[in-house]
Amino acid sequence: MSMNTELATMIDHTQLKPDTQAEKINQICKEAEEYGFASVCVNPTWVTHCYEMLKDTEVRVCTVIGFPLGATTSETKAYETTQAIQNGATEVDMVINIGSMKDGRYEEVEHDISAVVEAAKDKALVKVIIETSLLTKEEKVKACELAKKADADFVKTSTGFSGGGATVEDIRLMRLTVGPEMGVKASGGVRNLEDANAMIDAGATRIGASAGVDIVKGNESDSDY
Repeated sequence: MSMNTELATMIDHTQLKPDTQAEKINQICKEAEEYGFASVCVNPTWVTHCYEMLKDTEVRVCTVIGFPLGATTSETKAYETTQAIQNGATEVDMVINIGSMKDGRYEEVEHDISAVVEAAKDKALVKVIIETSLLTKEEKVKACELAKKADADFVKTSTGFSGGGATVEDIRLMRLTVGPEMGVKASGGVRNLEDANAMIDAGATRIGASAGVDIVKGNESDSDY
């Protein structure tokens, strides 16, 4: 198995822009099947469509919860998760309540994550987006600790919508914090093979990117996500 084929199995092929149309969703589903990506990562409104396209393949359907601000209520996030799973999602990437995190209201943050974890229990993987570009180093560490305590499956760097994406330093810090067993997803700004390999070397076990095809082909991409 070539490195690029192995790498494909670590990529969530992503399309989360608000103006995304069916043609683009169809394209990423076909590419995900062709290249063997781990999943397609789409907004909740597209989950059923992607499930129908991919149900006979190995590609999973991933969606986002409380996205991109993380400022919806825990109850809303739990409902979004339940509905997404009913529609065919087997992975959910939820955004923490960033304001609560920065206020030091850690019990609220843990409860927020736990609400999604509980809704997804035994049905879908939960990745917790901590939005690293808005947090201090101490807050990043604490957010990872809370995600681990809440029994989430992954911590994830970014939404790609808050002015900063994954960095090698953040991935290294997140991996150090959560230990060897928990997943770490790098997302936002991973545009080429070099970027992806650097994130993996730092401890990432999943890459979120809209440039998945360019990454596995070794091309350069100007994609933002």
